[in-house]
Amino acid sequence: MAKQKGNRIQVILECTEHKASGMPGTSRYVTQKNRKNTPDRIELKKYNPIMKKHTIHKEIK
Repeated sequence: MAKQKGNRIQVILECTEHKASGMPGTSRYVTQKNRKNTPDRIELKKYNPIMKKHTIHKEIK
């Protein structure tokens, strides 16, 4: 992996509705966040192509 500089880190967002439904596959997005400004896990509404609607994606790991 590339060396991270400063407070900006790479995070993975995973769909919560898809995970709970038990359907095969996963909907994941990779994004960045500033660790200093947002120390908690982030939640964003993103499009899930498998379910064909916008759902809440939470940060994992």
